[in-house]
Amino acid sequence: MKKIVFIAVIALFGTLSVMGQRFAYIDSEYILDNIPEYQAAQMQLNDLSVQWQNEIETKFGRIDELYRKYQAEAVLLPEEMKRQREEEIIALEREAKGLQMQRFGQEGDLFKKRQELVQPIQDQIFDAVEEIATRGNYAVIFDKSGGGNMIYSDVRYDLSDDVLQNMGYRR
Repeated sequence: MKKIVFIAVIALFGTLSVMGQRFAYIDSEYILDNIPEYQAAQMQLNDLSVQWQNEIETKFGRIDELYRKYQAEAVLLPEEMKRQREEEIIALEREAKGLQMQRFGQEGDLFKKRQELVQPIQDQIFDAVEEIATRGNYAVIFDKSGGGNMIYSDVRYDLSDDVLQNMGYRR
């Protein structure tokens, strides 16, 4: 797969060179490392992550403690009391797993906080790249730290509709 991407990028560079278009690259990792607001956002996210992880570990520690106590006493407990303790432990475990998903899940609190803190910085970078690309008449700008992802491309050179039309699809 990487070979195909590499060949496509080389072909694109060759095509752009022939067409006399300019292309460039940025290193977004380097850019982000040199923005103090980004560093502060990362520290804030790390602090929240550690705080939330400790909160979750405390809950799971309490569950483990209750389970060990239950195992030690299980032989002496009547069935009704066993069932009650088991349900209590299961409920606490569900609650802890729910909190874990709420904090660290795909759409969890950490994800939302990252969007809130980092997205504006990324938008500023994109706006700066777009301005430089327009001013410098660049057709394409790649991000070397993102594996060669295109960060900016001039819509004049987008052949997607032509490809669809060539394949028999209407645009």
